Amino acid sequence: MKSLIKKAETLIEALPYIKEFSGKTIVIKYGGRAMVDSALKESFARDVVLMKFVGMHPVVVHGGGPQINVMLKQAGLKPIFRHGVRVTDQATMNVVKKVLGGTINKEIVSLIRRHGGRGVGLNGKDNTLISARPLTKKEWIKRIGTDKENESSQRSTAKVSESGYGLVGDVDRIDVKELNRLQESRFIPVIAPIAPDADGQVYNINADHVAGAIASALTAEKILMLTDVKGIRGVQDQRLAHLSRRDIKQLVKKGILTDGMLPKVHACLEALEGGVRKAHIIDGRVSHALLLEIFTDEGIGTEIVA
Repeated sequence: MKSLIKKAETLIEALPYIKEFSGKTIVIKYGGRAMVDSALKESFARDVVLMKFVGMHPVVVHGGGPQINVMLKQAGLKPIFRHGVRVTDQATMNVVKKVLGGTINKEIVSLIRRHGGRGVGLNGKDNTLISARPLTKKEWIKRIGTDKENESSQRSTAKVSESGYGLVGDVDRIDVKELNRLQESRFIPVIAPIAPDADGQVYNINADHVAGAIASALTAEKILMLTDVKGIRGVQDQRLAHLSRRDIKQLVKKGILTDGMLPKVHACLEALEGGVRKAHIIDGRVSHALLLEIFTDEGIGTEIVA
């Protein structure tokens, strides 16, 4: 009987959050180990479907870096990163399109459908959802706040200029008409971060940045970033449960936030500046991480507010 009462108490704790967020858009950046561990993939899909059935409008934007690296290796291509950006020539872009727009996107949609949701796969080309432009080194360095190189020790096959990233794009514009239509029809959009420019050239875009831009365009209630860390850590390596935009900027300035966390926090800040109410960085290695962060009083990650 005690275990049954405990389950009832959990539902009661979730009730005010269900009421508050019903009808609201929640953008989820799906990445890290949650995308490769079988049990976590199932957990993620169930969480997203539950969110939809209790009245929320989840929108999933996914990455796929580890899977791309595996496919590149199989194709005899060596990945290289400059300032944390995957340098992308045409051969690499072909792999990126196959992995992100094909294999991964279809798998996520299939998982959502298997658990009763109406998942639908998209990329930037669909109904001009995302318009891209080339990402410049100047813009990226400004965005992440450092020009420190973090380049692979392996020589790349990518033929691009020393200062450029090849076919790596930046978000130029988001057209949300299709997303709004899908949400009204009770679909769950699953978006691959690849998009064309005005001339039809397709670019590989950082998934964190795409998630932040879509959250801003939809004026989402929340954006949640799934990572492989327990939220943002402080000087004493403690989890920081609540931070403001000013706090984040100070942590970046002090060098506490570095490497792969920089694009995530920058995307969160852009989303907040674009009208999103809250941003969350959470540990996707925890089963049902989305539900624990959204529906419990304590949460499991770091909440960033304007």
